Amino acid sequence: MSLDWESVTAFALSLPGTELAPYYGAPSVKVNDRAFVMPGREPDSFCLALDRDTIAMLKETAPETFWQTPHYEGWPAVLVRYDSPDPDRVHALIERSHAWNAARRKPKPRRT
Repeated sequence: MSLDWESVTAFALSLPGTELAPYYGAPSVKVNDRAFVMPGREPDSFCLALDRDTIAMLKETAPETFWQTPHYEGWPAVLVRYDSPDPDRVHALIERSHAWNAARRKPKPRRT
């Protein structure tokens, strides 16, 4: 099974309470008004919102799939390579990201 933006978003949108909505002007998958699957800034990867402890573990145990550029360092987001050798693990982590973001409080409305 090969991953690409269309298959990643289709999988994420199959999870409960999700929607395709803009995030910083780009189409992203959200739950609870929080983006958890985003296109990212690197052409060969997408961005996944996860807690920092999980990100540290992923970067250590599977750096061929999970990585960060300096732009993402220190933030609860990790890049995921589409050519991952373990797409089932990627799907499991999309589910984990969905659950983590669904359980968080909704973000405060932005002031205009």
